[in-house]
Amino acid sequence: MADYDAIILGAGAAGMMCASVAGQRGRRVLLADHADAPGKKILISGGGRCNFTNIHTAADRYLSANPHFAKSALGRYSAQDFLALVERYGIAWHEKTLGQLFCDGSAKQIVAMLAEECTKGGVTMALGQGITAIDHADGLYRVTIGGVVHRAPALVRATGGPSIPKMGATGFAYDVARQFGLTIVQPRPALVPFTLGPEEALFQSLSGVSADVEVRWNKTRFREAALFTHRGLSGPAMLQISSYWQHRTPIQVNFLPDRTADWLLEEKRERPRTHLRRVLGQALTERLADTLLERIGVQGELANLSDKALRQVAAKLADWPFVPSGTEGYAKAEVTVGGIATAGLSSRTMEATKVPGLYAIGEAVDVTGWLGGYNFQWAWASGWAAGQAL
Repeated sequence: MADYDAIILGAGAAGMMCASVAGQRGRRVLLADHADAPGKKILISGGGRCNFTNIHTAADRYLSANPHFAKSALGRYSAQDFLALVERYGIAWHEKTLGQLFCDGSAKQIVAMLAEECTKGGVTMALGQGITAIDHADGLYRVTIGGVVHRAPALVRATGGPSIPKMGATGFAYDVARQFGLTIVQPRPALVPFTLGPEEALFQSLSGVSADVEVRWNKTRFREAALFTHRGLSGPAMLQISSYWQHRTPIQVNFLPDRTADWLLEEKRERPRTHLRRVLGQALTERLADTLLERIGVQGELANLSDKALRQVAAKLADWPFVPSGTEGYAKAEVTVGGIATAGLSSRTMEATKVPGLYAIGEAVDVTGWLGGYNFQWAWASGWAAGQAL
């Protein structure tokens, strides 16, 4: 048997952060993962450059059954705090659009930094071996890894959600939570491409075409790029709205978010002999314009089209409904909405309120951020909160 102050399951972003913080506070920490190396999901993030945080992080950019839960951790460990750690290691970075921070070099630098922080904290790693049993008795959690029983008064679940199963992701954290009587908010894929049904087959011809759009579902809106694929809709705008979308409901796309309702009438006054197809081809792209006009069923020179018809075309382009047949599921989902219910956790420490010594952090918890570094910031902040409490 091996004894520790804390056993952390999952050597991803949240788990490594938690282990390094607790270790550097003098705690004896075991960090376990069935993968043979830490931080595997970090390595593939941001196209291999790791979108490690977002400078606009705020609790209102997260989905949760309790929208206030994330405030405490995010307020106590901010994007600026993590950026200071990155800079301390001399890792060069740059800001892309919308406050997204990326490594100039490689995501490997972030993993190496976290591994070094764990080393500074004297963290013991048990990698490449499955966990065969977990139980609790006499105030101690017993975790069997590779035939060896490890004991500690604290157990942290940082094994993420089931998104990207090819990376080894599973619902393991939920199973452990249920074992100890915690509630699970029904998980579903998030930040995931949509699929379109046969009635939208017309749009398959646009595979590879992108457009700057505003997409809306109920009152939630995102203004970013959308991408048509051979299966449906992707790109940042679609990934963002997918986290909110509910099955069998439409999403509304404004293909020309910078145009007024009467912009086609203004075009008609300025160049009446121009074909509608040409005007739209210049505002969008020719392939996209052709496909949309084919569905709308209006063609001809602007002068020959009534003001009412042009207003209807503009209105359709500003509020185009798509009813996705579904999503591409966990296989293509970047994260998971839902998870371990926040109602059973302390927002300050991430400890289960009715199960002393049991913690949950990162994606395993029912806190899901927008695309663009928000989910990493939740991993750092929740990991830090638990690491300070252990």
